[in-house]
Amino acid sequence: MTASAAASDASDTDTSAIVARVKPGSLEPPRLTAKNMSKRFGDLLALEDVSFTLSPGSVHALLGENGAGKSTLVKCIMGFYRADRGQILVGDSEVQVSSPRDARGLGIGMVYQHFTLVENMTVAENLVMARANLPAILNWKAEHAAIDAFMERMPFRIAPSRTVRQLAAGEKQKLEILKQLYLGNRIMILDEPTSVLTPQEADDVLGMLRGLCQNMQLSVAMITHKFREVKAFADEVTVLRRGRFAGTGRASELNAAQLAEMMVGAEPPASSITRSSRTSTPAALLEINALCANDDIGLPILKGVQLHVSPGEIVGVAGVSGNGQDELVEVLAGQRLPTSGQLRVNGKPYVPRRDQMRRERVRLLPESPLRNACVAQMSVSENIAFRSFDVPPFCSAGWWLEKSRMKQRALSAIADYSIKTQSADAPIGSLSGGNVQRAVLARELSDGAAVLVAANPCFGLDFAAVREIHGRIVKAREGGTAVLLVSADLDEIFALSDRIVVMSEGRIVYECDAAKADLAEIGQHMAGHSSDATHAAE
Repeated sequence: MTASAAASDASDTDTSAIVARVKPGSLEPPRLTAKNMSKRFGDLLALEDVSFTLSPGSVHALLGENGAGKSTLVKCIMGFYRADRGQILVGDSEVQVSSPRDARGLGIGMVYQHFTLVENMTVAENLVMARANLPAILNWKAEHAAIDAFMERMPFRIAPSRTVRQLAAGEKQKLEILKQLYLGNRIMILDEPTSVLTPQEADDVLGMLRGLCQNMQLSVAMITHKFREVKAFADEVTVLRRGRFAGTGRASELNAAQLAEMMVGAEPPASSITRSSRTSTPAALLEINALCANDDIGLPILKGVQLHVSPGEIVGVAGVSGNGQDELVEVLAGQRLPTSGQLRVNGKPYVPRRDQMRRERVRLLPESPLRNACVAQMSVSENIAFRSFDVPPFCSAGWWLEKSRMKQRALSAIADYSIKTQSADAPIGSLSGGNVQRAVLARELSDGAAVLVAANPCFGLDFAAVREIHGRIVKAREGGTAVLLVSADLDEIFALSDRIVVMSEGRIVYECDAAKADLAEIGQHMAGHSSDATHAAE
């Protein structure tokens, strides 16, 4: 879509009209209310009777653990999902929002966790093309003049001529926010808006948005896991837990303990898993010493992590998502390089390469196994063979694959782990989530794992699959495996762990024996209100 020569010579009157269109108006943003919202996905009740009000000119934080229902709520408001029950009101009027286009027509915009920009287009083209209606011929001279005027009012500027693929991750996030402001949306929903920003950038962006709210030009609903941002920038906060409303209030009037209790509850869940008691604590099998690593934009994310796991022990790592847990798993899996520190397995320095992982019997059960541990188009048999396809008896002469033996092993695993599949030759991507996870467990535990790193192993699985996976992890523990369980689900942490540690801001900030754990104290440490020193278990 290119402008004609005549359009390029448009008058100053045209330019002024476009500048006026993108300039913030004088009308206050309307109140947004979601009343008694419920949403079910099959057997999963993701949202139950949740109400939420975004007052004009306010910053309202949505808090909750992974799976609490925050994203489901805002996607119902945005029209991505149709709620099974409930109402959406803009001002005093009930509205029907069947699509994001309907939401945009009501002045509601959303900035997503994952970028929605066109990489090969310029900043200016991304802004202009985001508009709902465009003329047949664009006057690019006038459009650029309007964008320049718009950028002048913003606390940060991105050159309109730059292509998106030239931008750093932080600049792309800023552009996503700028796009919503450019479109004139008066209600903005942000999903983890600072996850790719430096702390200074985060403060600049949230400070700018808060200023627009205080000037009654905007209202912001912000999904975040960072308590510091809630206290520094939010006016109100609503907490969800397990798809239900858990509490709300003025951010300035709620302390960390109250927020933590709303998020995780007051009493630890009872464990239904039967296991033997530990009479002694043998020497550590997995040792993590002063481990440091950077995140995807080069900032420190792991800051001297100190942790050990003994044989026959499950250590649960709790924490609000985004505090370094994912990066810790990636370092242990060899997917992220540490900047300093040391890993040891069985008393020896450990570098997570395939040969050493196989030799030391370090195994992984990652989150989203179809993305992180399998090749969806390859067969169940081939996926189960990933750890050992290139060694006898599955490989001869260093190159010949013994596929019949691989299939025989897969059939044995299918039977032992109750994997429901049409055949061992079926693509693993055709299996349900629980059966994919069973297949990965069969692969990882088949030769007696010494160390098992499990990351959110039951996320999104049904009850039967959760029970099966938990049982397998405990069975490995009973057989002497050292298990490091990283989970955003506190029920899972309490159900399986012998010892619980909490990660906050890239550090282990608390440690306790699971049998003596105090949920309120764990919640406060998850919220980041603790000293950096690790508290030894009693």
